[in-house]
Amino acid sequence: MEPLESDSRRILIAEPDASFLEVLKLMLSDYDCICAMDGETAVRLYSKFRPTLVITEIMLPKINGIEATRRILEINPEAKIIGLTAFKRRWGEDLIEAGAAEVIEKPCKKDELLEIVEKHLRE
Repeated sequence: MEPLESDSRRILIAEPDASFLEVLKLMLSDYDCICAMDGETAVRLYSKFRPTLVITEIMLPKINGIEATRRILEINPEAKIIGLTAFKRRWGEDLIEAGAAEVIEKPCKKDELLEIVEKHLRE
């Protein structure tokens, strides 16, 4: 995949669980998805491809989703980031404080995810 200018249909998904990552890719099959399984890779891919939206798990290897969010926002303060985690009650506020627009609790339904993605892509 070649780096391109910002594409309004490009989403970076940072998710360490390969099975759930595949589920997310299927749910978001109408979008150009770039995937990372750890926080360092997510930041690197964000810098290279400049997706319109980032969906990140909080519990990522190497650097967690909170730190990845901070680093992505250092690259682009206008980046749109959504947290996706089973630990919303415990870590959700930390992700919001780091700069995420909102946090979705796992597991989520496809229609819920698509509604949130479309809302942020329209902003």
